[in-house]
Amino acid sequence: MTTRMSGRDAVKMSEQEVSDFLHANLKVQVASVGKDGAPHLSTLFYIVLETGEIAFWTYGRSQKIRNLERDPRISALVEDGTDYFELRGVSMTGTAELVRDHDRILEIGSAVAVRMVGATTLDDLGDIGREAVEKQATKRVAVIVRPDHVATWDHRKMV
Repeated sequence: MTTRMSGRDAVKMSEQEVSDFLHANLKVQVASVGKDGAPHLSTLFYIVLETGEIAFWTYGRSQKIRNLERDPRISALVEDGTDYFELRGVSMTGTAELVRDHDRILEIGSAVAVRMVGATTLDDLGDIGREAVEKQATKRVAVIVRPDHVATWDHRKMV
């Protein structure tokens, strides 16, 4: 008897495909839980840590940080594709780790800034860029998404 692969299994990404996908994309949609229980959704630039987890930084007084301080549950989605048979994505649910250590915020924020402009290092941003990142780090909190569950799909595997 032959076993048939389910539709979900047929489009699931391998660990290497997930890594490649996350490194190739720039923006993540992040949902936190609002005070009234409604989802609060925003889009941010992110980096991929050596652990494979994603991280971003945002203003410390932002709604998403206030929500995550109250309830650290988080959902994150990185997706791309236009046509149905091009759709790919990685969806994570888990816990947000709020990073308030200035040096770590600066490290994550610098990496985000470098990545979002397509540079190689912070030095590529010049003195003005470096100073802007350093100034922003005093106002921001970094967030590491610690996933409990990851779902993936690559509809290109369907054709």
